[in-house]
Amino acid sequence: MKVLAWLLARVGGGVFVLWAVATLIFFGLRMIPGDPAQALLGGPGSNASQEALDQVRRDYGLDQPVMVQYLVMLGRLATGQFGTSYSLKVGVAELIGEQFWGTLLLTVLSLTLAWLLALGLATWASRGGRAGRMVGSGMEIVAAAVPHFWLASLFILLFSTTLHWLPPISVPGPLGLVLPVFTLAIPLAGFLGQVMRESLADALESPFALSARARGESETGVRWRHAIRHAALPGISLSGWAFGSLLSGAVVVETIFARPGLGRTLLNAVALRDIPVVTGVALVSALAFIVVTTATDAIDRIADPRLRAS
Repeated sequence: MKVLAWLLARVGGGVFVLWAVATLIFFGLRMIPGDPAQALLGGPGSNASQEALDQVRRDYGLDQPVMVQYLVMLGRLATGQFGTSYSLKVGVAELIGEQFWGTLLLTVLSLTLAWLLALGLATWASRGGRAGRMVGSGMEIVAAAVPHFWLASLFILLFSTTLHWLPPISVPGPLGLVLPVFTLAIPLAGFLGQVMRESLADALESPFALSARARGESETGVRWRHAIRHAALPGISLSGWAFGSLLSGAVVVETIFARPGLGRTLLNAVALRDIPVVTGVALVSALAFIVVTTATDAIDRIADPRLRAS
């Protein structure tokens, strides 16, 4: 019953978050100065006639009161209808379906690489004594503070323009993923590394580690059989937040590397005030974030007996 109550609470919270996202997007875009109908016809420089503007408003329901438009949007979303893109004239669901998997692949690979880098750095720093901890801490702080756009520009300059090792823009195949994945993963690895390094240091001095050493277990065995598992728990808890952070970073990375994906689609839709696309991408991203955070909470309860007992 406790599990069912927890799951129902998460589902209810998820529905509220999706409603809030849709509402904020709807009213937020309408606070941007300018006429949506004018934007659909190419902006102020298009010199669209009044008749053309009126026709666009009728076609897309922009001549209706704002609250009527809002309720119509909620009704469509409740039945799983995202509508049609104002600018591309294609179904929003079809558009998102084409772009979603590229962003998901980029995000999952970046999260995996960030975990590996953070784990390696935390393990190395814990072996290096005071000097190793100081160097590791400095590397983590620098990595966590680096903006994605600066790191992407540096990678393009170094590995594409100077060394000619990797393409400056994303191309089909593994090579096109290398620079975008490292650009997203390194700042996140710096943050996760700080958390895991402190947790690993505490785990190595905990009673269960001291007991394992007293039984004659090697330092490597203590580290990998006991300490790493406990040190990873805070990182698992943060993986849901990390996934959301990577989704937001994907907007910058996909734009810089000209990589197809939800982030680039969202940026273009905001510029064109394409409300159905912006709403659809935001809702799918929010839903993915909810699913991942729920999964990480469940993994937390499986991995940590204290949470399972509570």
